Amino acid sequence: MQQSGTVQYSLAKILGIWAAAALPMGALAWVVAPLVASRLDGPVPLPRAIIVGLTVGLIWQFVLVMFLVYREQGSLRWAVLKDALWLKAPRSPTTGRVGGRLWLVLIPCVLLLGAEELIPSFPPVAGHDFSALVGSHAGQAFLSGNWGWFAIIVALMVFNTVLGEELLFRGLLLPRMQGVFGRWDWVANGFLFALYHLHVPWVIPQTLLVDTFAEAYPSRRYRSALIGIIVHSSQSVVFFVLLLLLVLK
Repeated sequence: MQQSGTVQYSLAKILGIWAAAALPMGALAWVVAPLVASRLDGPVPLPRAIIVGLTVGLIWQFVLVMFLVYREQGSLRWAVLKDALWLKAPRSPTTGRVGGRLWLVLIPCVLLLGAEELIPSFPPVAGHDFSALVGSHAGQAFLSGNWGWFAIIVALMVFNTVLGEELLFRGLLLPRMQGVFGRWDWVANGFLFALYHLHVPWVIPQTLLVDTFAEAYPSRRYRSALIGIIVHSSQSVVFFVLLLLLVLK
């Protein structure tokens, strides 16, 4: 059943928006960042260039979402954004209940996302993995007491899980994909989200297997992009604590 009152996108528009998000991130990670890093002085030049580049790419996604919503709705008032981007409490598809105990769905979804780390994955490319950066002596020395870069990385996290990826894929695209994909719109959304990760392609299999069920499906079932945002942000909370400890070290 088509989402009531929601404009449905054509396949061409869905793929176009995917490309507008994925291709800049891939280019920033694999073309722009290495070029910039080759001209930087100081420690960990490639990770620094990648962090800034991906932050710019994620900010672009936020701008893209706002532009498309404004073009569609003619307003960016909160009441409009809340409805257009499913930024509201989960609603039961069977009883119509809103919020309350429905928020408990977050628990299994967060646990499922955490299990992502148990799935075998391809090894990341050297210099392109944030976990390797914070685990290395050079990365820890760079981050120690470095509040400026702490602020930049926190901005990256916020635009990654709140204002960028999730807002675009679960807030903008997911409610508008049913016209093309029908009841399997959440599967198509998860597939596109996995393939979007051109900037970190080694996570694509994990993302496809886990994020589709931990984020896309519950967001679609309960018509709430907040579920995907909160579940995805649970990872950022862990990284934030680790990063803060390194900066305070």
